[in-house]
Amino acid sequence: MKAVQLVRWQAEPELREVEPPEPPPGGVVLKVEAAGLCHSDLHLQEWPEGTLPWDLPFTLGHETAGAVAAVGEGVTAFEEGDRVLVYGPWGCGVCWHCARGEENLCQRRRFGGCGLGHDGGLAEYVAVPAARLLVPLGDLDPVEAAPLTDAGLTPYHAIKRELWRLVPGSSVVVIGVGGLGHMAAQLLRELSPARVVAVDPREGARRLALDAGVAAAFDSDGLDPGDVRAEAGSEGAVLVLDFVGSEETLRLAAAVVAAGGHVSLVGLGGGTLRTGIGVLPIEWSAGKPSWGTLPELHEVVALARAGTLRVEVERLALDETIDGYRRLHRGEVVGRAVVVP
Repeated sequence: MKAVQLVRWQAEPELREVEPPEPPPGGVVLKVEAAGLCHSDLHLQEWPEGTLPWDLPFTLGHETAGAVAAVGEGVTAFEEGDRVLVYGPWGCGVCWHCARGEENLCQRRRFGGCGLGHDGGLAEYVAVPAARLLVPLGDLDPVEAAPLTDAGLTPYHAIKRELWRLVPGSSVVVIGVGGLGHMAAQLLRELSPARVVAVDPREGARRLALDAGVAAAFDSDGLDPGDVRAEAGSEGAVLVLDFVGSEETLRLAAAVVAAGGHVSLVGLGGGTLRTGIGVLPIEWSAGKPSWGTLPELHEVVALARAGTLRVEVERLALDETIDGYRRLHRGEVVGRAVVVP
């Protein structure tokens, strides 16, 4: 079968011929129906050997939807033909964190999961090691649903833990309204009464954010942070969600966060949040959420099935994947690019 694999560090992936997988005991093989392209895959391609303890090659694609093609020994919860999403972080399943559904925090695994150190969904078939990692898709379109596993789950996880801050009259600034950010805008609209202000250099992304219900959307090029703060309210934003994480975006986050506010650094841009006197207000806090929990993915799917979330997708064929990554790198993808093998 064909698969898009990372073969060398600091290099583009390659479309290769590989052997189809067999279902492992307790797990399944899926016929892949959709797999999203994520900006974190671009970071992965840029990192030098040794940054993460993974062996090459492996198939990329950590946002995966598909139909069960074969079940392994002992699997009773799913049958052939069932349509499912794959929960991306693959933990041990038995430690304290995994018992709580927090496989994203598993201390026994080598950080990774579907398409991250293990073969993922950018192929015709993918093996999932345990049936617990599958979430029923219901009547959702698999192409629109595949990004829910990261582009939906990651902002949901980041927002859910800070909902207590978002009282009437409060405001949130969302920096970067691409794949994850445009989902965050929808989640904030549905889950909180806060006023939402978006920032992004791309006109299409800003338009998408306005369609999702944000109060205002600013072009980040040449932006005066004072304009964002004025739109968010004179006291600033009680929550800043930075889906970029660069030096520039973190400077903006520091300039617009309110006293007692929180900066949630979701992006992997490698920037620094400076903490000197006068740079940040009093009693600020910051956090680095990582993906989301298995129960939270069930909640995200429930929101999507209720019509609360809509993923803006661009469909690609498997042999268009590498060019899709190039376009993603150039900022030409609005919403989420999804490969349909």
